[in-house]
Amino acid sequence: MSSSERRGEGLSIGQYLIQRLQDYGIGDLFGIPGDYVLSFYTMLEESPINTVGCTREDCAGFAADAYARIHGMGAVCVTYCVGGLSVCNSIAGAYAEKSPVVLISGSPGMRERIHNPLLHHMVRNFRTQYDVFEKLCIAGTELNDSLTAFHEIDRVLAACQRYKRPVYIELPRDMVHVRPAASPPFEQHVPHSDTRALAEAVEEAARRIESARQPVLLLGVEVHRFGLQDVVLKLAETSGIPMAATMLGKGVIAETHPQYMGLYEGALGREEVTKYVEASDCVIMLGTFMTDINLGIYTAELDIADCIYVTSEQLRIRHHHYHEVRLEDFLRELADRGLKPVHALPPAPTEWDKKAFELRPEEAITITRLIDRLDEQLEDDTIVIADIGDALFASTELTTRGRTEFVSPAYYTSMGFSVPAALGAQMARPEARVVVVVGDGAFQMTGMELSNLVRRNLPVIIILLNNGGYGTERLLHPGEYEFNEVYSWQYHLLPTLLGGGAGYDIHSEGDFDRALTAAWADTSGPSILHVHLDRQDCSQALERLAEMMSQTVTQKEPS
Repeated sequence: MSSSERRGEGLSIGQYLIQRLQDYGIGDLFGIPGDYVLSFYTMLEESPINTVGCTREDCAGFAADAYARIHGMGAVCVTYCVGGLSVCNSIAGAYAEKSPVVLISGSPGMRERIHNPLLHHMVRNFRTQYDVFEKLCIAGTELNDSLTAFHEIDRVLAACQRYKRPVYIELPRDMVHVRPAASPPFEQHVPHSDTRALAEAVEEAARRIESARQPVLLLGVEVHRFGLQDVVLKLAETSGIPMAATMLGKGVIAETHPQYMGLYEGALGREEVTKYVEASDCVIMLGTFMTDINLGIYTAELDIADCIYVTSEQLRIRHHHYHEVRLEDFLRELADRGLKPVHALPPAPTEWDKKAFELRPEEAITITRLIDRLDEQLEDDTIVIADIGDALFASTELTTRGRTEFVSPAYYTSMGFSVPAALGAQMARPEARVVVVVGDGAFQMTGMELSNLVRRNLPVIIILLNNGGYGTERLLHPGEYEFNEVYSWQYHLLPTLLGGGAGYDIHSEGDFDRALTAAWADTSGPSILHVHLDRQDCSQALERLAEMMSQTVTQKEPS
């Protein structure tokens, strides 16, 4: 790119926004057009960015979220209010789980707003949608001034990259083709750590780690978001310290690594991992968020005085707080120290008891046996996307290998994420094999995004768990309740309805084995594996979760 293009000379506001999206590596954009954003959509159509139309705005948001998690930054473009407010839930999830999504919304032109007319789609006033997304995004702007528009685009996109959270850009339709008279020079602000605070933090952390009797690395989602996997592995391998991960951080490194113990989930997880982590006198929490799910519904017994807690937002060592220390800088400095613990570390439970799967062709399929069979199929370039419910809890038993990604809204826990997310994931990494695990309830919310997988011949494998209802809620609130029932579709016939892909009707282990083998070999389009499960069947992880949460969910008003 020439220096004049970098400064945006001769570009309209819409063209500059498109150029800057490309500068951040965005090659695909998801959304649904509408009259307030049609002019910008036309500009997108003529640009190198591939515009991917979706069936619903929330689906477009989920697709952009997954694209961002895998590719580094994603984008979604919708129209005013009926589009923007429809994508709120997806953007809220991206904020909660630190996914850098750029939301672009068209809006009424500035000249249309004179005398405050009641224009279609408007709610209350012209500022309403902006005010909503101010609560859901790390930064936002309305491009209503040609003199500041380029600077505002740069500021907001830089915040998206720095904080790994969604941002909001509102583009009035009569500003799309405006060419600013003056183009300010582009300035990319690169944040730096306070060198003295960084040095002191690294020194204190190193002393604590090296003198600890049983240090443990607890890896969270930010290790992935900031691309720090190799740095973390260097720290672990030079020090010999064992690793565990939170549920949201699952797949952040290959789970076949000899120092990896498994997921730490408090009382919900494997007992030997829980005991080892909670017996540690120095838990090094890297990029980890202390959510209820990550902490096993608050059954985790971690003493913060024994922890080194480092995220992109704070750094705390015991009771000392360090400010203006970047996560990347701290980890690199710590890894470069070549830490050597003074004490011989107790043996960690890194040897997983994984027995070879032995097929029982005639037996009815269960969720546990399904996961065991699927685990054998995973390869280094597989992306597993797990929806909420037992689709997530059972899938935590899968073993990520090599470059295998594990994507799930495991903190915000919004149902319906997975099928649209598969579209985003496959567009982000075309060479990968994308596998979705989704329940029937979640599928009925957004599953018709399958039509876009068919349209684009994307070889996504959708494993649909049909137990006729909301299985998690049945366990949390036992009883025969109509509100937990989901009408059963003939899901395996959807490819016929949509005119592409393959469907499989599965009742037994033999059915599943044959279907999975066939689907894995078929790269001509999507496959949907309709798995019939017993209404009461669930994973052990979900049973433990229900036991922990049921009292809270069903508590009654005091008499």
